[in-house]
Amino acid sequence: MLHPSYSDLMKVVNSDVEPGETKVVNSRYSIVMATAKRARQIVNGDEALVDGDSEKPLSIAIEELNQGMIKIIGDEEE
Repeated sequence: MLHPSYSDLMKVVNSDVEPGETKVVNSRYSIVMATAKRARQIVNGDEALVDGDSEKPLSIAIEELNQGMIKIIGDEEE
């Protein structure tokens, strides 16, 4: 089982959204795509933003997202 859960990650990502605004993440798919993209960045040499026990890039990316160290932005915001 994934820890933190998808719903916990979605709450963290959407925590800055004001009531009535469109949520940043509406599905598990968005969480998976964002963490996979960040994990690829780590594999390609980007520094991890968190200290952790794991050396696995995906675990590091999930922890970064959970701690609010990275933000998910839409294609139109890039």
